Amino acid sequence: NSTSFNPDVYMDVLVQQSNLEALLQRHVKMAAEIKNLDTDLQMLVYENYNKFISATDTIKRMKTNIAGMETNMEQLLSKITSVQSRSDTVNTSLFNKRENIEKLHRTRNLLRKVQFIYDLPTRLNKCIKAEAYADAVRFFTGAKPIFEAYGDTSFQDCKKASEEAMDLVIQQLQAKLYSDSEPIEARAEAVVLLKQLNFPVNNLKSNLLEKLEDCLLNLQTEPTQASVGDISKTFRAYLIIFPDSESRLIELAHALFTNRYETVRGALKERIPSTDLLAMLRGLWEDATAIDEVISEAALPAFSLETTRDIIKQHIATAFLHLQNEISDVLVTHSTSNEKLEESQLQTAMEKSKIKVSQGCIDLLQEFRHLIDGNTELLVKLKDLIIDWVQEGFQDFFQKLDGHFHLLSGRSTGFSQESSTVDFVQIDKVPTVLVLMLAQLCVFIEQTTIPKVTEDLADSFSGGGARSSEYGPPFVPGEICRLYRSSGEKFLQHYINIKTQKISKLLNKRFSTPVWLKHKEPREVNMFVDLLLLEFNGVVSEVKQILPGLIRRHRHSDSTGSTTSSRSNPMREDMLNRSNTNRSRSQFLENHLAKLFEQKMEIFTKLEYTQESVISTVLKLCLKSLQEFVRLQTFNRSGFQQIQLDMEFLKSSLKEFIDDEAAISFLLKEVNNAAHERCLDPIPLEAPILDKLINAKLAKIKEQSANM
Repeated sequence: NSTSFNPDVYMDVLVQQSNLEALLQRHVKMAAEIKNLDTDLQMLVYENYNKFISATDTIKRMKTNIAGMETNMEQLLSKITSVQSRSDTVNTSLFNKRENIEKLHRTRNLLRKVQFIYDLPTRLNKCIKAEAYADAVRFFTGAKPIFEAYGDTSFQDCKKASEEAMDLVIQQLQAKLYSDSEPIEARAEAVVLLKQLNFPVNNLKSNLLEKLEDCLLNLQTEPTQASVGDISKTFRAYLIIFPDSESRLIELAHALFTNRYETVRGALKERIPSTDLLAMLRGLWEDATAIDEVISEAALPAFSLETTRDIIKQHIATAFLHLQNEISDVLVTHSTSNEKLEESQLQTAMEKSKIKVSQGCIDLLQEFRHLIDGNTELLVKLKDLIIDWVQEGFQDFFQKLDGHFHLLSGRSTGFSQESSTVDFVQIDKVPTVLVLMLAQLCVFIEQTTIPKVTEDLADSFSGGGARSSEYGPPFVPGEICRLYRSSGEKFLQHYINIKTQKISKLLNKRFSTPVWLKHKEPREVNMFVDLLLLEFNGVVSEVKQILPGLIRRHRHSDSTGSTTSSRSNPMREDMLNRSNTNRSRSQFLENHLAKLFEQKMEIFTKLEYTQESVISTVLKLCLKSLQEFVRLQTFNRSGFQQIQLDMEFLKSSLKEFIDDEAAISFLLKEVNNAAHERCLDPIPLEAPILDKLINAKLAKIKEQSANM
């Protein structure tokens, strides 16, 4: 039961390490274990039924015990009302004291403020001595509203002394601002403090800084209105006038190029051509080189090279993501557009999906060639990295596409945050045809797309090697082929499982609904046979349009005659006409003895990507399910005869779907044998009656087809 258990690996090891005799012993042991598990499951059902009866009795007792609870609730309500009344009394008695406490608290706070006003001149003088001008400005601006309101009363002397101290602070800040020895940070702080004191600050520094910032802003928003040459001149002049402002200029330069590169990153959210991206990156590289001549300490070329590297890598990843979304859109749109698709729509959707995968990869390769064909200094430095990124991108793309396929098929509970396409497909309502399309698309990718991509990468993107050798080659086509081969097999098996489960639900409903021990004498082929054939026709319609191969429809002119003759054999009629139950059961035992000596027939063969293989597997699995459902029931004579009639009709109808008539006949015979085993009075229908009912059903179908 471990989640890490791998049945395929276990079987491989078992086959390699065990001989035939050991394998047979293991088979017998597993069969016994399965039988024990079935017995345990039956006992568990009985135990749960007893628990259900006990729970029902408990609920009845609860209903009886709740009867006297209303009186208790009324008593509780009266007690709560009493508690609330006493609480209101306590609050009323304490109200006056609470008011007095709050009044005293407000008075205390007011006295603190008054004390602060009287101590303000002393505080300001201490700040001036310590050159803590920021604290002085903060204290004065906090007291200013009080001075404005009550400055002409008892606070007049405090106001006058504080203003004199602030005049001295303003003089010190002005001296700091005009002093060339002060660093740019200190002068900037002085400007901020003076503005807080409403002192007009208008000097050469602020003008130049404002001009520089405006120039940078214009270059970011409207590149035609400003040039890098003007910015270089401004930087050079600012360095001459304010030699200590180099760090600020470096920050401005980095902020300028950071914003411009962020604009390029924003454009990557939409899929843009590689030529347009290269034009933007080339212009930024030239601008960074020009400004580097003025401020070499900013290291703008290194910054630009690093940022360009990240942007190109993001551009490659975004291109692969867009292709993945486009492939998903084609699959989801065509497979979920309608419940019933016309004969050619599925085939058209399959072809569009293949074209989108193959042509999309070819288009990406053409786009990425522009990234390595340029001879600029920037691209030459990044060429090896770009080659590695493209190869890694295809490796990662095919792996993520495989994971996305599993998500679309409902086999994976994960969610890709990079793609929103899955929002349109509810996992619990995945169209079965989408699973079949994914299986065939995996085969196409493995056999056609990956070899083509491998060839093109070898022609145009050979070399690289910038990544560490310990990680191995960036693109491993063999690994991708194995991945899609395995996924294709899983999708194909998943499709078969979904179809089989759907038909099994129909069979379960058919065999669990009626009371077979009270079944009436059969009058016609049961309606569930029509529903079963309708489901088989749906499988054929889907498989025919997506998988290769031809479905051979058999229309034997002598099929009815041969069937009738086989059923009308004198020896078989004599056997069927025997009314003695003991003789019938004796015949059944003889059949079992004969079955032991029959040659074992291989029912299930290896699953292949062909119409015949998929349809055959679905049919055989459904007939095996039918056999198991029959084994779970107990029939009277009429119920057994109804099963016999339905199976005989299916025998001729299912020949239209596959060529393996021997296997189908064998499975239908097993169903009849299972019904015979579970029947209390296994007397079969006589051959003439069986022929009559089947011919009546065939005539009815023919009449309905003529009226349509």
